[in-house]
Amino acid sequence: MKKTQARVYKYKFINNISDIDSKVWHDFFGVEHPFTRYEYLSALEMSRCVSAETGWTPMHLMVMDADNVMALMPLYLKTHSWGEYVFDWAWAEAYERHNIDYYPKLVSSIPFTPTTGQRIGFNSELSTLEQQQLIGHIQTYLSQAVIKHNWSSWHCLFTTPDQQQQLTQAGVMERVGCQFHWHNQGYVDFTDFLGTLTSRKRKNILKERSLARQQLAFRFVDGDKATSEQWQGFVRCYQNTYLKRSGHTGYLSPAFFEQIAATMGASIRLLMIENIEGQLVASALYFVSGTHLFGRYWGALTECDGVHFEACYYQGIEYAIANKLAVFDAGAQGEHKVARGFFPVKTTSSHFIAHEGFNEAIGHFCEQEQSHIDIYMQQMCEQLPYKTNDK
Repeated sequence: MKKTQARVYKYKFINNISDIDSKVWHDFFGVEHPFTRYEYLSALEMSRCVSAETGWTPMHLMVMDADNVMALMPLYLKTHSWGEYVFDWAWAEAYERHNIDYYPKLVSSIPFTPTTGQRIGFNSELSTLEQQQLIGHIQTYLSQAVIKHNWSSWHCLFTTPDQQQQLTQAGVMERVGCQFHWHNQGYVDFTDFLGTLTSRKRKNILKERSLARQQLAFRFVDGDKATSEQWQGFVRCYQNTYLKRSGHTGYLSPAFFEQIAATMGASIRLLMIENIEGQLVASALYFVSGTHLFGRYWGALTECDGVHFEACYYQGIEYAIANKLAVFDAGAQGEHKVARGFFPVKTTSSHFIAHEGFNEAIGHFCEQEQSHIDIYMQQMCEQLPYKTNDK
């Protein structure tokens, strides 16, 4: 019986996604998930929102077998923890107290985007067993690279359940978190959805909606059909709200939004919010896939009662129902979403810590944190507004 020749893998860090063929990237990650698309990651780099200057040095991992690309991994060398949404500030502070550098660190994630997705793309030639074996090799290579370069750690954030299981089997530490997603139960319209809620919660939502809708008009515009003026209006709203909230403009620049409008506008929905005079007062940015609606950014030029909940939640729910989308992912955190019908959903990430003592301590922390997250999610489920919480 002829033996299959063992694969010999070679590893390479790529400092610019433009050095990776876009077709190869899409062969490995597909085009369904908007945030793992080549166009999205390329726009981040081309606009310089992701760069060494912003603390996100691209170091995408390419795994080769001879001349064949076998795996790809979006990867960045980080000098801070901003824009990740899997919070490790306490870990960094503990390192600092012991006069040990926590930064730089390696992070596999979609910058500024706390959304679960594929983090390692495989060549379709690889069997499930070969994929698992290769993940083991990748974990060994990255761990050795961390130690060689005196980086503190490497992290893989917002992993899919399948890839999290593969990483855990390869011996990488798991950490869990919680987000809140709205699930479409085949509703006919928003009124049908409201009918599944308790009377008190239904009245609260109707009251919130009336505050915004009696003075404002809301309309979705496809990103590839939106005018330059509409895109500029959204950017003004986004930057204005960031500036008011944090004292600085948002992570993402006008050049980034201009790029994604040109390259993947068909996957984007702009929500334009105008007053009775037709003047723009607020806007929100959504992405769509075949099954999901993703709410990402929003902003307002003036204060309006109820506009945040309407722009970021209720309009999204209506859009998901009208377009028969299964899930509405409105972003990170926010237990206030529960009262509006969003279910708690577990998120996962993987972490390798080079320092033996901190690796043990952080491992214990993640175990304790998981038990707290389990209790928290159960408590959130008990607060869901549905007439029966067994959906």
